[in-house]
Amino acid sequence: MLATLLFVVVALGLAITIVPHFLDRIYYRGPKSDHFNGQRFFNPDGDADTQGLPGGGSRAGFMWNQLTGRDGRPAWPDWVPVTQGRPPARVEGDRLVVTWIGHATVLIQTHGLNIVTDPIWSDRTGPQLGPMRFGSRRVTAPGVAFDDLPRIDAVLVSHDHYDHMDRPTLRRLVERDHPRIVTSLGNDEVIGEPGAVALDWGETTPLAPSVSVAVVRAHHWGTRTASDRNRALWSGFVLVLPGGGNVWFAGDTGLGDGTWPAEAAAFGPIRLALLPIGAFRFVPGQMAIGSHMGPVDAVEVYRRSAAARAIPIHWGTFRLSYEARDTPPRLLAAAMRCTGQTGFAPVEIGVPTEIAPYAARMPVAAVPRETLLRCLDTDEVKAMR
Repeated sequence: MLATLLFVVVALGLAITIVPHFLDRIYYRGPKSDHFNGQRFFNPDGDADTQGLPGGGSRAGFMWNQLTGRDGRPAWPDWVPVTQGRPPARVEGDRLVVTWIGHATVLIQTHGLNIVTDPIWSDRTGPQLGPMRFGSRRVTAPGVAFDDLPRIDAVLVSHDHYDHMDRPTLRRLVERDHPRIVTSLGNDEVIGEPGAVALDWGETTPLAPSVSVAVVRAHHWGTRTASDRNRALWSGFVLVLPGGGNVWFAGDTGLGDGTWPAEAAAFGPIRLALLPIGAFRFVPGQMAIGSHMGPVDAVEVYRRSAAARAIPIHWGTFRLSYEARDTPPRLLAAAMRCTGQTGFAPVEIGVPTEIAPYAARMPVAAVPRETLLRCLDTDEVKAMR
């Protein structure tokens, strides 16, 4: 077994060195901007924290530790039972019903539209080679069975990582429903499906006479083949609604300069924010990495956005990092207590959740990160792996 794993690691190491030159592709051509240099996209607030391995060390060592299970990460359950839900066919008017399907996949129903974010119904998150699919394995079934999913009108795809852009799922949706796919620059080429519209940060497109979607900044990166790094843009989305407040799907993001929540809020009051809180720990005690924010940063993003309510996503479905499966929501609850905030808490997977119209929260003073970390320096938090 160890000999086989060693062969795999060596083969992968050679592939990383030799193959990339043959896999690099151009997904987008356009004018230079403050986040595109004519060839690749970049974060205007800096890319130093999104480069290199999140836990440090060599790529070969990182892969070896993952393959052999010697990285010290806490065990996840093999399977978590889920009672799959059945959302309504449509939700009319200003009513807003959302269903967390798992990971970053959320069904948003309002104004007669059914919209799904970063849909993935596949069992694994990686590439497919022949009959084999690689990547992290799902530990919860989708909260809604694909056949119970109502007709989808629009799909929002934040970037090209496999756990967010699942081409088999997109193909099924296109074949069944012919939805409009909205994504950020270059990703339409990766998706390769008709009806994909690719926009830059700050641009909007209509979904219905009174409903539009805006593409907004996130702090992340993209790749599909390990050599096409940042050839396509990453983003979040604001669903701009005529009444009741907007919905902000932050996509996949780290904190960066922390000013991008205000860019989302500039489109109007946020009724609901969908904020990632998982895949943030790659060494013991780590609270965030450059491209993924943990609960410590997510509570500040929630405060800065002035959203009336937030639901945590990007946790508990696929094991992508080192924290235990239940650490993100438990740490979120502790961070919310330390910051004196309310309204940002998990929902049960597969359960349609009615979201009240926007009502401004009482303002809460910012808690400096160092102060928040001191508040979290407890035996309860230290026990969270």
